[in-house]
Amino acid sequence: MTAEFDSFEALAHGRRSIRQFRKDHVDPEVVRRLLALACRAPSAHNRQPWRFAVLESSQAKDRIARALGERLKADRTADGDDPQEVAADVARSYARITGAAVAVLICLTIEEMDQYADEKRSRAEYLMAVQGVAMAGHNLLMAAHAYGLGACWMCAPLFAPGAASEALNLPTNWEPQGLVLFGWPAGTGKERGRRAVEEVSAYF
Repeated sequence: MTAEFDSFEALAHGRRSIRQFRKDHVDPEVVRRLLALACRAPSAHNRQPWRFAVLESSQAKDRIARALGERLKADRTADGDDPQEVAADVARSYARITGAAVAVLICLTIEEMDQYADEKRSRAEYLMAVQGVAMAGHNLLMAAHAYGLGACWMCAPLFAPGAASEALNLPTNWEPQGLVLFGWPAGTGKERGRRAVEEVSAYF
């Protein structure tokens, strides 16, 4: 094994989802460097389908937090969930988003992906773009952890892409995929169990 492998192994084992942050500012140049590392992710045809809406102002974070919270409330209310639990869920989501130093809405664009006449290949091409965006998001999470920042991925924009886009007035070809929150951690996060390799692998 190499020293680089050992370093990455320690990094991967040490990363946690951090949802509470100190109030400290994160230097914009650090944010730019983290995003540059996100852009090193692989993507199909090297089309790099990721786009990043970087939310540093309290106003921008408030807008998206409220937009996502309204959709969360509407969906859970329609499900018949307890109103007090719904209110607590919405408040928790709002606090997480607005409490982060920076929120990055990771979006997908298929503008430069290959175009096909049939649904089967079009769907595969779209999924390849999704995979590329997810790998960019993973790079961002790992880079933040390596720098000493805490970070977490929120899937909420998948449930309310229109609300997220409208809140930020995004370009029409940017499709929200996930919201990465990061800042200086206020805690260590929780250790989550992982299934053994033997449980999730088959060798042929």
